[in-house]
Amino acid sequence: MTDKSPPVTTSLGFGLNPIAKPSRGKDIAALTERKAKILLIDNDSESRRFMTARLTMANYIVESADSASAALDACVRSRPNLVITDLRLDQTDGLALLSEFKSRWPALVVIIVTAHGTIAEAVQATQRGAFGFLVKPVEKAELLGQVQRAIAASTFTLVEGDWRADIVARSQLMEDRLGLANRAAGSDAPVLLTGENGTGKELLARAIHAASPRRDKPFVAVRCKDALEGALEIELFGRGTAVPEGEPVRVPGAIEAARGGSLLLDEIGYLSPRLQVELVAALSGPSTPGGYAHAAPRAQARLISTTSRDLKKLMEAGEFRQDLYYHINIMPIEIPPLGRRREDIPLLVSHFLEQATEVGGSKKIYSPEAIELLSTTDWPGNVRQLFDLVKQNVALSHGKIMSKEFVERSLGREVKKVPTYDEARDAFARDYLTNNLQSTSGNVSQAARLAKRNRTDFYKLLARYRLEPDDFKNDGAGDRKKSGADD
Repeated sequence: MTDKSPPVTTSLGFGLNPIAKPSRGKDIAALTERKAKILLIDNDSESRRFMTARLTMANYIVESADSASAALDACVRSRPNLVITDLRLDQTDGLALLSEFKSRWPALVVIIVTAHGTIAEAVQATQRGAFGFLVKPVEKAELLGQVQRAIAASTFTLVEGDWRADIVARSQLMEDRLGLANRAAGSDAPVLLTGENGTGKELLARAIHAASPRRDKPFVAVRCKDALEGALEIELFGRGTAVPEGEPVRVPGAIEAARGGSLLLDEIGYLSPRLQVELVAALSGPSTPGGYAHAAPRAQARLISTTSRDLKKLMEAGEFRQDLYYHINIMPIEIPPLGRRREDIPLLVSHFLEQATEVGGSKKIYSPEAIELLSTTDWPGNVRQLFDLVKQNVALSHGKIMSKEFVERSLGREVKKVPTYDEARDAFARDYLTNNLQSTSGNVSQAARLAKRNRTDFYKLLARYRLEPDDFKNDGAGDRKKSGADD
């Protein structure tokens, strides 16, 4: 009953087998022994290469970026332990980027580097939350010493980053929802996650559990959609089983199995009216062993429900109980469809490409035009549909780069072939000669004069395009061929 599988990834578990992560409470030491990840931001390519080499030789994993937007994408994707950013960037400055980092991820450790350091800038950087301030040219000992101290002070990956590490998003809309989820994680109040199919409701439910004090307790998921009522009743509430020559043994249901942890009721809007009555009783009264109403809050299961159906409309139609609705809807969070967070699509595609590429297989990428097409396409199936398409494209493409035309075909669209220059020229010439002969009723002399060509050259053109003047004479109009139709 208890879901002991690793958390689903951003792909929502659609055919992927994510790598199991060490338990947070079990082995923090093992986590800290991993190579620390550093994001380095500098628009000076020489400076980037120089600092990357020094940090790599010091056994750090380094990812570099040359702009603020690329840095934000990289931070969302790789969740670094430390960010080192230059103060002077092309479209913004390091202090503005620092503020952006701190607004999104308050625990992220940031070091500012500049070639023109002043006391005022250092003070301003510190006030905005920078861990340190380095002046170019940076001495090796000073760089590595400050990096070591910053990473030792970083709790970003282990505390704040882990709970949402599998969620790929950079849009402000999703960041707002993740902020609500993080706040919900600190409470024991029931959470209702709403949104269209394929938006990632279960993924967010698991993230809330991972961010909560219950993270080391069970996470039990129950699917309410497409389940037989009798089987779902046993799964939720358990049953007693007869034992030969002994007392009946009670097999616990999901509500009991999740005690102390989190209970996910996926697509609760499909729960039958009879099971809704039983669930209300189980959540508010002593009908289950231990008495849900009399148990301490932490001893109960923290309830998280998801629905793609409009529960208010179901209530109006008498298909969903009011008391159950108000019990589960204490902390509502709506997950937006993919069409409202299009800026996340390139990041999701990049992540899905990594996930869909087999170990040891050749890595495939989309052309910029294909990425633009994916970002502007309607996705009624949301993230699930996008992942399915990427997985299909990786499996079926023969080349390393997947083109816009390839993606259009996979989306079921007609691809309009652009003719080559020679093809377009020949088509124009054939049409021109055909119209010319039609207007002169096949008279080659008149047609040649209209084309400003001599008869010899004109006959050569007709032979090249397989046109017969006799086919255009008046007496042959009834049997006239549609010139070029069979070419």
